[in-house]
Amino acid sequence: MNKIVECVPNFSEGRDTKIIEKITDEIKKVPGAELLDVDPGRDTNRTVVTFAGNPDAVLEAAFQAIKKTGELIDMSKHTGAHPRMGATDVCPFVPVSDVTMEECVEIAKKLAKRVAEELNIPTYLYEYAATSEERRSLAYIREGEYEALPEKLKQPQYKPDFGEPVFNAHSGATVIGARDFLIAYNVNLNTRNTKLATEIANRIREKGRTVKNPETGVKEQIPGTLKAVRGVGWYIPEYNMAQLSFNLLNYKVTPLYRLFEEAEKFAAEFGIRVTGSELVGLIPLDAMIECGRHFLKKQGSSTGVNEKELIRVAIQTLGLAEISEFNPDHKIIEYKLRKKGKLASMNIYEFADELASDSPAPGGGSVAALNGTLSAGLSAMVGNLTYSKKGYEAVKSEMCEISDKGQVLKDFFTESIDRDTDAFNLIMSAFGLPKSSPEEKAARTQAIQDATKEATLVPFSVLEKTLQAAQLALVAAEKGNQNSLSDSGVAGLTAAAAAEGAFYNVMINLQGIEDEAFKADLTHKAHDIFKQVKEIAEKIKTVMYKGLNIDC
Repeated sequence: MNKIVECVPNFSEGRDTKIIEKITDEIKKVPGAELLDVDPGRDTNRTVVTFAGNPDAVLEAAFQAIKKTGELIDMSKHTGAHPRMGATDVCPFVPVSDVTMEECVEIAKKLAKRVAEELNIPTYLYEYAATSEERRSLAYIREGEYEALPEKLKQPQYKPDFGEPVFNAHSGATVIGARDFLIAYNVNLNTRNTKLATEIANRIREKGRTVKNPETGVKEQIPGTLKAVRGVGWYIPEYNMAQLSFNLLNYKVTPLYRLFEEAEKFAAEFGIRVTGSELVGLIPLDAMIECGRHFLKKQGSSTGVNEKELIRVAIQTLGLAEISEFNPDHKIIEYKLRKKGKLASMNIYEFADELASDSPAPGGGSVAALNGTLSAGLSAMVGNLTYSKKGYEAVKSEMCEISDKGQVLKDFFTESIDRDTDAFNLIMSAFGLPKSSPEEKAARTQAIQDATKEATLVPFSVLEKTLQAAQLALVAAEKGNQNSLSDSGVAGLTAAAAAEGAFYNVMINLQGIEDEAFKADLTHKAHDIFKQVKEIAEKIKTVMYKGLNIDC
């Protein structure tokens, strides 16, 4: 899976569309960063921009946007309803896919240092990047807003994390940090009663509600039932209904399905029914998949279904399409960034024609990955066919696990079909570099070596995963539905074929690498994994011959 970081900078301009466009154009110019959303507010005089991509590209795009903002926005003339202290007021980084919070903290620190040193804008770090407990809070850092900066900068407790404590009248100061993904989520109610909606929201949100003690008459704060949740109740005339409007600050602390079910529970206590819900903005893929799995478990169904089905279950159960169409390609952040592989998107006839052409790619590496896809898919199928089968109750949880793991492996191998061809094309591009001068020759040689290493690591990653695929096939053969025994056997055969094909590609690419330490290390690892897969394949074959009464 590709590394994806989201960045959500807030710029202190919400009225002049030309200025906003010039800022967002800087983001669009950076390869690897994709602009996802621009949300200007006239009254707040503030624009929230969302973009995402690989970590290096997002860091560069954020810097270029902050730089352009510093040129275009004069904070000494700025007014607006929203609290602010800088032209780029706040710039958080959010881990989305295959990226840790620690990595986002490092990105935030790098950006803050660069902004301070190159643009002379004092910078502060907040949330997970904060250098003190107080500075985790954006409100603490921004207290008094832009107008208070001249005096605040003289105080030791407000010394910037990067840059001199000198007031920049034009740009103010910028707060940069790392935070969890925030999901803006509304739950629809079959009532127009705002008071009841507010009462329900208050019972759920972490802050809770204020009630008067009947005995003492003193007001007391009763915490809500869910952590990392903010919420209010309101009436939306356009929808002719009341809603519970939530900000889910950390969906890994409180999953989206938990929030939905809590809303259903409290609504029922007031005689109100939840009719659906609404997602405002984007949502991470794993948050949706988590919902799909949860609801399937509640139904007593296997969760080892494909990603598309998990998302369908989540959309339907949460009622996300009640108010307007819910298109996963537009609402799931990874899908908005995903560019489906050319080969993996072909039908079998197109792929076979491309394979049989005079082009060297796709080749054996892509076919090895395809075999991995077939193996993992078959194991997942056997797991699903066994899950609810009478007589297999003892292995029900194990079959569910096989199906879950098989789906993940299937997707990995499918993506690798294109990754292998892309890596080969990278080598060809390196060979096409100029070589007129000694400097060009050296750069070309290095590029070829780097590309060849990458082209070796792709089939090696496939080889590594075939060990897991073979292990799944073995369990499916030994414990799965015996009516599907031949399917388990073919899962074992295709896992072995994927392993051997990937092994061949690793070894042929290693011949072109000059780094002896790299060659020795990968050669040893590849032989070891291939040996393990062959041993498991033999065990599967033994199970097949015995179960199918094959004597040969």
